[in-house]
Amino acid sequence: MKISITGLEDPRFDRPLTLIANLFFEESLIVRQLQQDADATIKFSLAAKECIAVSAELADQTGKRYTACYEKDWAEEMSEKEQFKQLKNAVSRVYLMVLQDWTGIVQKWGILTGVRPTKLLHRKVKEGIPFELAKQQLKDEYLISEKKIDLMQQIVNRQLAVVPDLYSLRKEVSIYIGIPFCPTKCAYCTFPAYAINGRQGSVDSFLGGLHYEMKEIGRWLKEKGIRITTIYYGGGTPTSITADEMDMLYEEMTESFPDVKNIREITVEAGRPDTITPEKLDVLKKWKIDRISINPQSYIQETLKAIGRHHTVEETIEKYHLARSMGMNNINMDLIIGLPGEGVAEFSHTLAETEKLMPESLTVHTLSFKRASEMTKNKQKYKVAERNEVEKMMGLAESWTAEHGYKPYYLYRQKNILGNLENVGYSLPDQESIYNIIIMEEMQTIIGLGCGASSKFIHPETGEITHFANPKDPKSYNDSFESYTAEKINILEQLFSKENSPV
Repeated sequence: MKISITGLEDPRFDRPLTLIANLFFEESLIVRQLQQDADATIKFSLAAKECIAVSAELADQTGKRYTACYEKDWAEEMSEKEQFKQLKNAVSRVYLMVLQDWTGIVQKWGILTGVRPTKLLHRKVKEGIPFELAKQQLKDEYLISEKKIDLMQQIVNRQLAVVPDLYSLRKEVSIYIGIPFCPTKCAYCTFPAYAINGRQGSVDSFLGGLHYEMKEIGRWLKEKGIRITTIYYGGGTPTSITADEMDMLYEEMTESFPDVKNIREITVEAGRPDTITPEKLDVLKKWKIDRISINPQSYIQETLKAIGRHHTVEETIEKYHLARSMGMNNINMDLIIGLPGEGVAEFSHTLAETEKLMPESLTVHTLSFKRASEMTKNKQKYKVAERNEVEKMMGLAESWTAEHGYKPYYLYRQKNILGNLENVGYSLPDQESIYNIIIMEEMQTIIGLGCGASSKFIHPETGEITHFANPKDPKSYNDSFESYTAEKINILEQLFSKENSPV
């Protein structure tokens, strides 16, 4: 879809306009001059004096025209950055409105294209704005639908009930530990994940580097008296390594990290059922870890084969019962809406199978075509449901979770997500993942250890975020883990210096 834009000279508008166009069209191209072959031409008029006044007129190839306009009071004392944000939102509003009229598609998240919409509501709550006023402001500023705003409020309320000190957690940190190995690579995946078969040398070298990182970061945290709130083992699939390797890893955690017995939550993803064994569950039990993920994604065997998951539906159920019988008291399961070949009937079957197990929490993902995934590179091979059917499946998930006592407690969105929907984490009461809340709302520094692990350093006073990522491939990680560890400690030193330490 080619859209010709006139009347906006500032190139900073290009990215937001492209992102919004991508909500409507699989492929969009924004051009800055009139072109005869453009599918639509949008003429903007923008003024920012006593107030912001924006109008847009869309004309398509058939001669049909659609118009929208918007005015808002202008606060001249704002910073230049804040002024442009106000202009961008105003332009985005009228742009979205004419595209909605032209296509007949209503975007329930309005002009939002970011990953973490609930952060917007948290920000207003922290400023002391009453919930009802905050909700109305979000609706007015971003054109978010009433239903999505209600979802945001449910989640923010739940998060503050689960973690009452959420806004004051910056004096602590959480730890993410990345294990970059899986039995096979899923077609939709872009995480650092390498098939473990035949790579034992890489595994051994990687684990040596990971143990080093854990020792050094743990030593620094102990010296500074900084507590750990949560630890999350992700990947890849952390249960891809052997039971003995897992045992040594958790022993390192216990010896290196400060006050492990008082860490609020430790989670280990065991997402691939084909990696779960009685021996590995014994290791988890030995180290008092009982929160794990066992991820079916779907209970349709043909789907699992199509997306590259080599376990069976029966194996998922069998390993769930095994984990339960061996003391795993907080099990999460992931489902994905919109997998290739699946529609309402298939997803209904998956929900019916989930009902037989009733895990403590359930994360419902909407399929996203991630740029580097096998699925995106070969889209013609993977037929997925249309927007309307994807929305029906999301509606089924919402109804099913409500009927079975699950409450939404976190959400995030992704680029190229089917139907411009969202991923939602649901849980039974008191079974929410604190780590998921912390990482989604960006309330605390998360130190990433291991191959492909990303660190997110949150300034304890300003909230400014500094990103840092370890290399994604094991060889690069093995060659440089000492220097990356030193760089992270240097960032931590600056963040938690006496001048910046929260009172």
